[in-house]
Amino acid sequence: MPLIEIKNLTKDFGRGQGVFNLNLTIEKGEVFGFVGTNGAGKTTTIRHMMGFLKPISGTATINGMDCWTDSAEIKKLLGYIPGEITFPDAPTGTEFLRRQAELLGVKDMSYAESIIKKLQLDPTANLKRMSKGMKQKTAIVAALMADPDILILDEPTTGLDPLMRAEFVDILKEEKKKGKTIFMSSHMFEEVEDTCDKVALIKGGKVVAVKSTAEVKHNENKVYKIEFLSREDYLRFLSKTFDIAEKRESRNQVLVRINDRDINLLFRALKQCPIKFIAEMKLTLADYFKGLL
Repeated sequence: MPLIEIKNLTKDFGRGQGVFNLNLTIEKGEVFGFVGTNGAGKTTTIRHMMGFLKPISGTATINGMDCWTDSAEIKKLLGYIPGEITFPDAPTGTEFLRRQAELLGVKDMSYAESIIKKLQLDPTANLKRMSKGMKQKTAIVAALMADPDILILDEPTTGLDPLMRAEFVDILKEEKKKGKTIFMSSHMFEEVEDTCDKVALIKGGKVVAVKSTAEVKHNENKVYKIEFLSREDYLRFLSKTFDIAEKRESRNQVLVRINDRDINLLFRALKQCPIKFIAEMKLTLADYFKGLL
């Protein structure tokens, strides 16, 4: 049984807003990315997983428990970063984190302190006057401090600068090494590509594709950029029957689409057409999903 399972989940807010017949499965120990533009349905899906919304039809389950009827028990198993952070009344970040620790039964704050240090967070600041980035860091510490086995993260790097975003990705990779199950929404393909095992694309409240990041990185269909030493060599190559993705005549360059099984054919042809260089154009997750957005 998958640790997290969403079956035919539907919540229709009208005017095309909501999620419709959503199906996702996340295995134990898997890091799962959930990408899409603003308004695509990412937060609505996560709010169902947290038991904040009741579906019109379909189900969401975590560890075999229904996310709506068993939400109190489920919340004991996981750490959660909301998409919109609103803190309760507390004078400082330190006091808020102390209260969270009491609520979660955390006695040893050493792990929380290590995250605070990595994120360069000053928790003694006034909670209400913190910048968006500082609030985000505080929410990250609160979600991770009890070292839960499951993490549900809704746009967790919102408000973080590039340096802190990279630090958070490193923290997430450490959580992954521990065998945590992580569900993370984002609108940044690079972020999920660096951390996730699988990524689902949601558009208009519907999942339109699910892809393994390993498949994308090691795709057998590749694109090579080739520059020839002379115009004659460039034209000679064009006379052959390769799939040309793009011609760059001013530089005597071509972009060639080719499957791994035909790579020897390409290199045999290049022996007849001396080249200046050849480089693989790495396919990214954004490239894969671009035509589906």
